[in-house]
Amino acid sequence: MASTRLGFTPRAIFCVGLNYKKHAKETGMPEPEYPIIFSKPPSAVVYNGQDIVIPHIVGDEVDYEAELAVVIGRPAKNVSEEEALDYVMGYTCANDVSSRIWQLKKGGGQWTYSKGFDSFCPLGPRLVPASEIPDPNDLQISCILNGKTMQSSNTKDMIFSVPKIISFLSQSTTLEPGTVILTGTPEGVGYPRKPPVLLKAGDKVTISIEKIGELTNNVVSEEKGGIAKSKL
Repeated sequence: MASTRLGFTPRAIFCVGLNYKKHAKETGMPEPEYPIIFSKPPSAVVYNGQDIVIPHIVGDEVDYEAELAVVIGRPAKNVSEEEALDYVMGYTCANDVSSRIWQLKKGGGQWTYSKGFDSFCPLGPRLVPASEIPDPNDLQISCILNGKTMQSSNTKDMIFSVPKIISFLSQSTTLEPGTVILTGTPEGVGYPRKPPVLLKAGDKVTISIEKIGELTNNVVSEEKGGIAKSKL
């Protein structure tokens, strides 16, 4: 399990797919009626300054996704939208690193495997207390790849707000302290671009969110029997 660099141990990681209006539009998919939920294992977590490792079994179709991460601070079950934010410990940046070949071609229609490889859930650089962000649905969010801005949006473009997501996930299910919720990514991801822009060894990717800071990771390639380190 990942260390406690942010002051908590990730207990479970829930993620919301297709949760920004403009992102749904760029993928050509309809806006969902209910939140699309998948998960990542805690073993996928790395922190600011640690490497994103491209597994040898995924080829060259690995993508970035800037996301706001919510961390639950006390047990939450059957909570209403109105009280949902009372259960939040804090917020941090996340990168929902994704293997598109396993998500779209080989994964059997589900996303968990494609997004759950080791190092595919960078978090950081710090956990900002919930009291410092009274409205998580009004934050600038961006992704910078090798110095170029690839994603630039605001969390107000979410289809399902942070309170709605927490309430939805807590119905008949206890969200334990340390539960992390990735709330979706805005438009500008790499695979719909023409040509696609995908992560490769030597890249440097930064997720920036207003009031939180910048999460930066270098990208390296995994080789059978070892790791090929990046030059950055």
